[in-house]
Amino acid sequence: MNSLDELLTRGVANIISNKEALKAKLESGEKLNVYLGIDPTSTRIHLGHAVPLRKLQQFAQMGHNVTFLIGDFTALIGDTSDKETERPVLTSEEIQQNFETYKKQAEKILDFSKVTVKHNSEWLSKLTFAEIVKLTQYFSFGDFASRELIKKRLTQGKKVGLHEALYPVMQGYDSYFMDTDIQLGGTDQTFNMQAGRTLQKAIRNKESFIITNEFLIGTDGRKMSKTWGNAIWLEDDPKDMFGKVMSINDDLIIEYFRLGTNIPFSEIEKIGERLEKGENPLEIKKELASIIVTELHSQDDAKEAEQYFHRVVQKGQAPTDIQTITISSGEQRSILDFLVENNLVNSKSDGKRLIEQGGVSFDGATVAGIHEIIRSGQLQIGKRVFVNIEVTR
Repeated sequence: MNSLDELLTRGVANIISNKEALKAKLESGEKLNVYLGIDPTSTRIHLGHAVPLRKLQQFAQMGHNVTFLIGDFTALIGDTSDKETERPVLTSEEIQQNFETYKKQAEKILDFSKVTVKHNSEWLSKLTFAEIVKLTQYFSFGDFASRELIKKRLTQGKKVGLHEALYPVMQGYDSYFMDTDIQLGGTDQTFNMQAGRTLQKAIRNKESFIITNEFLIGTDGRKMSKTWGNAIWLEDDPKDMFGKVMSINDDLIIEYFRLGTNIPFSEIEKIGERLEKGENPLEIKKELASIIVTELHSQDDAKEAEQYFHRVVQKGQAPTDIQTITISSGEQRSILDFLVENNLVNSKSDGKRLIEQGGVSFDGATVAGIHEIIRSGQLQIGKRVFVNIEVTR
């Protein structure tokens, strides 16, 4: 498989209008305008988010004009493509605070010396009301209202804000303003990205393309999501990242090599053959975890993380570098609150679930419930995280 075939195949769920037409355009040698847009509605990027980032980097390496678009203006509305309720409207300050961490995390995947960063407030904030009305005439409200989740909300009598119908128009204008040839995004963004194709065709009589990416499955077998606490975050500690990869089901090994690493597809095929011949999946999974940690941190971090996993998880030995957290005796709080306040779990719901499933222990004894009060001793969260707690008077 050559580099162009891998570009149009690896991690790709669909190509609109069609793969062959896009391949011919790429083979022409023309430098294309490619962009990926992200609304800074949260502060963290996980390994699943990195799938389209990797695709954007591939286009950059091939010399195309690549843009990483920060949807600071569209975030004022919030996209509801995959939501069953209206999103809360963010303030400009909240959007800016969220964005501050994005570039740092994305740099683990993207070479920003080859990528242009833009904010869509540069052009969307300048549109007049008359210009917005003119743009909406290219679209049908019926198409928006017939979308599955929008239709479901309307049927249930839930509110659908009129501003939500403008989101696809705004995203379409992004594509038109940047004269885009290729838009990248998840399959849940197809409707919004089609708006860009509509404007390019209607106003410029230009054919443009959409590449939707596959979704990476989380550590629990569901779509990777912060909500379910099954995400591998780009800024996870190397040891935690290694352990999370080791926790995935064996049948996801090849998928993680394909969507979660940069190693060539030819090598992945050989790994698949090794699995088919009966090689121990555990050892191959260690290779996978090592590659992911190396790519997102460093080779030294990967070696240390593997040694930690072998010693602590496989051999059951307590780690030697346990973090110590000191609290005052007057600070009465539950173990659940302690976990959340010290970022030892992804969310309160994640911590509650972990405790209820017996995944948290105190001095070797399983924590009985979420209301148990914290005290001096050693807290173990899952298989890999240990914390010494000192209560001072």
